[in-house]
Amino acid sequence: MGRGRRCAPAAVAAPPDVAASAGHRRAGERSRVPDVRRPVPGDQPLAGRRAGLFLQRRVSPSLRRADVVPADTRPSSHPDPYRDIDAQPDTDQFIASLEARGRTPSQRRLRQRFLRFIPIRSGQHVLEVGCGTGVVLRDIAALVGSRGRALGVDQSRSLVAAARRLTSRAAHRGRLAVRWAAGEQLPFRRPQFDVALAVTVILHVQDPLRVVKEMARVTRPGGHVAVQDQDFGTVAVAHPDRTLTDQIMGGVAARMYEEPYSGRRLPGLLRAVGLERVRLLTDVYQDTTLTPYTKTFLERRAERAVTWGIVEAAVAQRWLDGFTALVTAGGFVMTMNYYGAVGQKLPAED
Repeated sequence: MGRGRRCAPAAVAAPPDVAASAGHRRAGERSRVPDVRRPVPGDQPLAGRRAGLFLQRRVSPSLRRADVVPADTRPSSHPDPYRDIDAQPDTDQFIASLEARGRTPSQRRLRQRFLRFIPIRSGQHVLEVGCGTGVVLRDIAALVGSRGRALGVDQSRSLVAAARRLTSRAAHRGRLAVRWAAGEQLPFRRPQFDVALAVTVILHVQDPLRVVKEMARVTRPGGHVAVQDQDFGTVAVAHPDRTLTDQIMGGVAARMYEEPYSGRRLPGLLRAVGLERVRLLTDVYQDTTLTPYTKTFLERRAERAVTWGIVEAAVAQRWLDGFTALVTAGGFVMTMNYYGAVGQKLPAED
């Protein structure tokens, strides 16, 4: 979850072939990409089409059962599609949405400020868990420079394929890699990263503590673990019908996510796995023009509110029409808080 994200991105335990590493660096050797298994061949992005207000879905090719990451697939009362992107019939729309979100000025500011807050520096080896299409990963690669390395992992084969395709065109592609792996069982036998981070991922996973614990495990002593997430309890969106807006936004968030208020939990998660010197950054996503990302975000809320019986289709359409009228009048506003927490893994005491 970023990812892109999503996130979502995201994270579930890997099968045995992922857990086996493909060789290790010698101590002090920092010029190679961290050791992981070889990428699975044949990953291809899925295709689809959008028509009309709601998403018109078509069935994508099924994944073979052996190709599905088995962890974190316990039954859940929260049908969050980011927990299993590859099972969705409109995967291409998730990819497009993650990239559209990454292009918005407010999102660029959010992630760049968070990366500075960590901070990520030239020459570091950085792991991003739940890298999605690689929006944040591309920024990381630019920050670590020619002496550093940026590795992204994601449990979705479709997102990994998209990230590889998009990063292959980037100027810094030589110091950037993307792998298929799960956040609950990272395929690294020893600590080897200066920074491990997850951006808009924790919101989507069923066992956040396990993911953060794994991130801390693979981080070198003295390194940092960083997590950033939105908090749906802080969404403020202008609309003529505030009661209906609360009904749709709150109802969908409570039904969809394991923890819709995950942003406020992040510092506690870092402390729970033994990290020290925990710091908190609060930032705000804002939109006053109804960008394509925000428009899609609101349309998906309306669609799910209808699917889950929260409102009737005609009511959802009226709700969306209200935003169109606000944009025309220059009165549209949407904001949502993002929280970023960073903790340090201190060297073990003798």
